[in-house]
Amino acid sequence: MSQTHQYRSALAAAALMLAVLLAWPTTGSAQTVVGDAKAVQATVFSPLGTPTTTTLADTGTLGGTTDARDASQLTGNIPSLLTGEALHAVTIGYSDEVDTEAAVESLDLTVAGVDISADSVMSQASSMLGTAGTGSSTLSGLSINGAPVVVTGEANQTIAIPGGRVVINEQLVTPGGITVNALHVIVNGVADVVIASATAGIS
Repeated sequence: MSQTHQYRSALAAAALMLAVLLAWPTTGSAQTVVGDAKAVQATVFSPLGTPTTTTLADTGTLGGTTDARDASQLTGNIPSLLTGEALHAVTIGYSDEVDTEAAVESLDLTVAGVDISADSVMSQASSMLGTAGTGSSTLSGLSINGAPVVVTGEANQTIAIPGGRVVINEQLVTPGGITVNALHVIVNGVADVVIASATAGIS
């Protein structure tokens, strides 16, 4: 092997190693974070199908790894749809992690004649760099049309209602993150209501 060829091989190996080291994620390097929490997001459709979306206690999206946002309301009300108390949402970014939480107490929701109530509804989502996002929901005193609902704790527990469904502990996994909706009520063509939504992601 010629000396020139050995030199070129060594140079190529060094260049490859440098490229790998530069691409390797490290604490403190620029990270892409996603963090957002909402106590309520409700979309109601008019008879013509036009949607109107209302959010309550919405943190907005994290601005970076050193950002933290929160939103709260003592009471929340969307006329002819829902009432709630102690609405709370928070999302926090770290150099290698995002943590998010949302909650509503004393929830009373009526969609297309279906009454849904709960003493408390809460979701939590967390994402650490290099791992899949995780999350959970906690609901107490949940009932549909006065009948108590047993919350299993499993992800995406679904209960049919006239014209739609109720999803408990809805978990939507994305690359490097997760969205957890403690309660998601859908009545086709009428309303789409999410209670306690937490999103966390970092990559």
